[in-house]
Amino acid sequence: FVSVDDVSKARHSSKNPVVDPDCPVAGRTRRAVPGPCRYTRRVSLIKSASVVSVLTLASRITGLARELLIASTFGASAMTDAFNVAFRIPNLFRRLFAEGAFSQAFVPVLATSREQAGEDATRLLIDRVATALFSALLLACVAGVLGAPWLVWALASGLGQSADAELAAVAMTRYMFPYIAFMSLVSLSSGILNTWRRFAVPAATPVLLNLAMIGAAWWGAPRLGAWGLPPIYALAAGVMLGGVLQLAVQVPALSRLGVLPRLRLSWTGCREAWRDAGTRRILSLMAPALLGVSVAQISLLINTQIASHLPAGSVSWLSYADRLMEFPTALLGVALGVVLMPQLASARAAGDDARYGALLDTGLRLVLLLALPCAVALWLFAQPLVAVLYHYGAFQLRDVQQTTLALMGYGVGLVGLVAIKVLAPGFYANQDTRTPVRIALGVLVLTQLLNLVLVPWLAHAGLAWSIGLAALVNAGWLWRGLLKQGRYRPAPGWGRFVSQVLAGCVVLGLWLHWSASAWHWTDLQAQPWSRVGWMAVVLAGSALFYFGSLRLAGLPLRRLLRQ
Repeated sequence: FVSVDDVSKARHSSKNPVVDPDCPVAGRTRRAVPGPCRYTRRVSLIKSASVVSVLTLASRITGLARELLIASTFGASAMTDAFNVAFRIPNLFRRLFAEGAFSQAFVPVLATSREQAGEDATRLLIDRVATALFSALLLACVAGVLGAPWLVWALASGLGQSADAELAAVAMTRYMFPYIAFMSLVSLSSGILNTWRRFAVPAATPVLLNLAMIGAAWWGAPRLGAWGLPPIYALAAGVMLGGVLQLAVQVPALSRLGVLPRLRLSWTGCREAWRDAGTRRILSLMAPALLGVSVAQISLLINTQIASHLPAGSVSWLSYADRLMEFPTALLGVALGVVLMPQLASARAAGDDARYGALLDTGLRLVLLLALPCAVALWLFAQPLVAVLYHYGAFQLRDVQQTTLALMGYGVGLVGLVAIKVLAPGFYANQDTRTPVRIALGVLVLTQLLNLVLVPWLAHAGLAWSIGLAALVNAGWLWRGLLKQGRYRPAPGWGRFVSQVLAGCVVLGLWLHWSASAWHWTDLQAQPWSRVGWMAVVLAGSALFYFGSLRLAGLPLRRLLRQ
């Protein structure tokens, strides 16, 4: 690829032609232009997204192995509900502050600083933001450990039906709350590396958390049980170890780039950090973004609170289904969002509207191409997926059935959940955090109205359906907002593209519907390898039928991936 720095220098001199070795026409030169050629940019996008997707795939595979081990070891009970609630509390704050409002504000400011102010000013900004963040995290961790009983009550007061579960949730919350500090610093590091277009390390680090928790469940839980302690506590230790490992692997990558933050924790250093113009700019952007992310987390909090009052195991059934849902969501949505965010911010900072629109259009086409067949699979093939992955040991047939109902509800909104990861960065790249906030507030109200209707009818599965349906509305609202603001215009050919994808999904749906009833998936519990083998056959056939149908329908798949 043509170096971004080389192109930036060429902008100031129209006398120096720039040779682009990746342009389709060999030997062509071009004079000063505002960025690499369109072909290079598109290959760069799919290549970067592919790297993130492959590494995210590794993290999701290890994540599924983690959940399989936890399900077979602990099943779905009041104690697993206690762990899921305790783990959800630091995750809630992590998504609220670290991966949510902070990332949405930090990455555009960092990309703009690098584009306009240069490397030295950007490094100073990193140092001061890191210092301010670290000082805030120290106070937050102390407050979280002390306030653990109130946090557990606020998130899941229904755990009080079991005194042991409530005490375990409070204890594990205290053990795991410092996890938010490690993950917030990981989020800072990932934002820096992604801005420098180093996507591999941030995408690979979640594997370490999964491996730490697998080791805790496999090695630590039996030993705690032998010592007379609740075995579930081993998972809390695994979470903390995973947080330490994820931060540790970021340090060498930052050091090689020369952007390892230098903390100044003296009174003077902290005061300068909080008074820095860049820090204040990030805080000003975080305020509306925090409200927007808070809306999603408030919805999650309400859903967890409702689930804690439903039959024991409801929180765990939703969590197991959510883990399966995160597989395509992270593999597709997070990967595209991580790659798009710094590039969209860079395009807006450079005033390159054509590149900005092309990135969004390509991202949305990939969402429909890859997320819609996954949604079909989650709807028509949910029970076999749950059975093959979870139906072992303490995970009983009733747990399979209840988790399946939740997974089908989540599957309805998969396309929306993935599309949000592409559409929301379109606003954040313009440093517009207010519009997504207003949309999120409306979606929160809609979600709770759906809960009023669906939960009395479907119990815990109604919570999943509410989230899925609201996600579709959220994505449609964001898409309409970008169109209304004139920041995005769909490229030609969308009608034909949608019809081709729908045709492929119809063929895929027929195959999956037949496969779901062709084998008795739950009856094969005693033959796990046979069940896994049949699952591999079904998945291979799914890929063959779907992509084969697309080819027969005339979709130029290879050209699309190049674009």
